[in-house]
Amino acid sequence: MYLLPSSTARTCFSLCRGTRPTALAARPLFSALQTRHSSHSPLGTPSAQPRKKVTLGSLRSLYKKGEPITMITAHDFPSAHVADAAGMDIILVGDSLAMVALGMEDTSEVLLEEMLLHCRSVARATKGAFTVGDLPMGTYEIAPEQALETAIRFIKEGRVQGVKLEGGKEMFSTIKKITTAGIPVLGHVGLTPQRQNSLGGFRVQGKTSSGALKLLEDALAVQEAGCFAVVLEAVPAEVASIVTKKLSIPTIGIGAGNGCSGQVLVQVDMTGNFPPGRFLPKFVKKYGDVWSESLRAIETYRDEVKSRQYPASEHTYPIAKEELDAFVQSVEQS
Repeated sequence: MYLLPSSTARTCFSLCRGTRPTALAARPLFSALQTRHSSHSPLGTPSAQPRKKVTLGSLRSLYKKGEPITMITAHDFPSAHVADAAGMDIILVGDSLAMVALGMEDTSEVLLEEMLLHCRSVARATKGAFTVGDLPMGTYEIAPEQALETAIRFIKEGRVQGVKLEGGKEMFSTIKKITTAGIPVLGHVGLTPQRQNSLGGFRVQGKTSSGALKLLEDALAVQEAGCFAVVLEAVPAEVASIVTKKLSIPTIGIGAGNGCSGQVLVQVDMTGNFPPGRFLPKFVKKYGDVWSESLRAIETYRDEVKSRQYPASEHTYPIAKEELDAFVQSVEQS
């Protein structure tokens, strides 16, 4: 016997009296109850009290206090759900999803519609963190107007709060166009993966005096264009620390040392959600082993299905004996 949740019990009572709650005005009682047992029901939200929504003001406050800003990628509802529950300040729907979620060779392959789809998925789960979507290659480089049009789609269709794009001084007009329209922009200088072909691959940037000066110039340019923060990727820690001190906006490091104003990692990398032997950049710290745990669980499920241990009686729904007897009799007589 199942005891109905109080809200469902009230619904049944209302329906028996001939009234229908507003929230269920168009839904039959059977449908309302059936969803309680569906394997495709939404994941729901954490039971803890929702935290205050992170805004640009929140991020500026953290920066002024010298408190590191935490950022992590998420590519779908489940990964955003856990990142938000863990209290991340910023959740980035990075174009890294091309490689770690969609199995592509590099980030240049991912399409605008694919990014928007994943942004919407992440946005549905994110209640507290500030969300940012990565503008994919080919959607912002042609002209500032093209970039603004893409950014607007990310806000309206992707439901994120800001966008990220790669490039330094050469992207000044593009960033300015977007920020002037009231859309927050997160800059990205140093190693810019979308341009890895022109950089000779995924190489550390700013290793020479001239390279470090260019990095600083790029960071200052995106700051002047209106970026609320800038990602520094694959940069010597000492250089990143100096650049951070020269700026008046936060720097978010990835392979740039702990002198930055905050840090970002790809969630799949840091949780260990990948098979053994996969290459990882030097800067990645593996905080978990999701792959092994998932593999263990699925292998156990496989074995229990093969041996008929699963499903056990506690995983099945009961039927009254008289109803079962009646059903058996009907089958035997047919």
